[in-house]
Formats: sequence, structure tokens, C-alpha cells
Amino acid sequence: MYFVYILQSKKDLSLYVGSTENVKKRFAEHNDGKSKYSNSKRPYTLKWFCAFATKSQALTFEKYLKQGSGHAFARKHLV
Repeated sequence: MYFVYILQSKKDLSLYVGSTENVKKRFAEHNDGKSKYSNSKRPYTLKWFCAFATKSQALTFEKYLKQGSGHAFARKHLV
């Protein structure tokens, strides 16, 4: 299974969208400062995640959530 997840920074309430095969491990990496992009905005809370059967499906949905209409969809329906 592949997952798309949304984290929210406790520091500035910004959202971070990502994908992974292991949500628990990836969430810990973000909060431990092991992710370069999200390091400065930690700590995070896990706001939402969803499983996909294929990596391709997960990456397609992650890409959508990172675009304008995807941002709006996530804020209105997911978090």
C-alpha cells in the first residue's frame, strides 16, 4: 500500500502534503528533523492520510493536492 498524507505545522499552521509506504515512520522523520523541506516548521500533527493500491495512484493524488484546486479541496474536505 502507498499513502498520501497531510501534516500541519504546530509552529505556523501551514500544511505539508507527502506520500510514503510507511506513514508512521515518515511522520516520525518529519518531527525528528530528517526531512529537509519541513525541518524548519516542526513539530507537526498528522491531519489526514489515505491508502492507495499503487504508487502511481498515490503520486497522482499527491500532485493534485499540491496544486491550486487541490489545496482548496484539501482545506475544504480533508483537514
